[in-house]
Amino acid sequence: MPVKKTGPATVIAIAGASASGKSWLAANIGQQLERETGSNQLAVLAEDSYYCDQTHIPVDLRAQTNYDHPSAFDHELLAHHLLELRAGRSIEMPQYDFCLHTRAPGTVSVAAAKVVLVEGILLLSSAALRQSFDFSIFVDTPPDICLLRRIRRDIIERGRTLASVIEQYERTVRPSYFAFVDPSREYADMVVANDEQNPIDLDAITKKIHGLLAQ
Repeated sequence: MPVKKTGPATVIAIAGASASGKSWLAANIGQQLERETGSNQLAVLAEDSYYCDQTHIPVDLRAQTNYDHPSAFDHELLAHHLLELRAGRSIEMPQYDFCLHTRAPGTVSVAAAKVVLVEGILLLSSAALRQSFDFSIFVDTPPDICLLRRIRRDIIERGRTLASVIEQYERTVRPSYFAFVDPSREYADMVVANDEQNPIDLDAITKKIHGLLAQ
C-alpha cells in the first residue's frame, strides 16, 4: 500500500496484540526522531489512555469488562484529539488507573508536534481512526510470546496475580485478539514480525518514516 500523507502533522499508528512490542517500537522510533528533529517535534499517545471511564461501575465489577473489545475504548475522543493535534492545537490526554480499572484524576497536556506517534491494540479496527493515520504499522508477534510478556508485565507492573492474568487471557484477551486485533492487520501499511527468529527491523521502519516525512 502506498504511503499517504493527509495533513501538516504526520500521524503514525503502531498496532498489534497486547504485549506484542508496540510500546517498545514507539519508544525507539520516538527516541530516534527526537535525536534527529528535537523533542518539541514529537508527540506520543497511547490508546490505553483512552479506556472509557468506569467510575459509575462498582470496583469489584470493573474487572469483568472486556478490555480488548473496541467498546472498552473512547475512540471518538481519541479521533478528536488526533484531529486537534493535526490542526496544530494541543490536547489534554486522559490518564488511566490499571489497578482501579478506570480513568485517573487529571490529564496530561500534549503539545502539537510535527510527528504524532500513537500505539494500541485496536487502532486499526476503527474506520474513523484509520482516517487519522498517515502511516500504520502492525506488530506481528506469536500469541505465546505475547502471553508470557503479559504475565510478567501484569504481575510486576500492575499487581495482578498469575491466576487473574490467565483467567482474563482465556476469557477475553485471546478471543478478542482473533475477533478484532488480528483481522485489523489488513489495514496496516506495514506488517513487521517480532519474534526470536525475526526481531523488529527498526532501520527499515525508520527509513520508511523518513521517506514519509520528506514528502
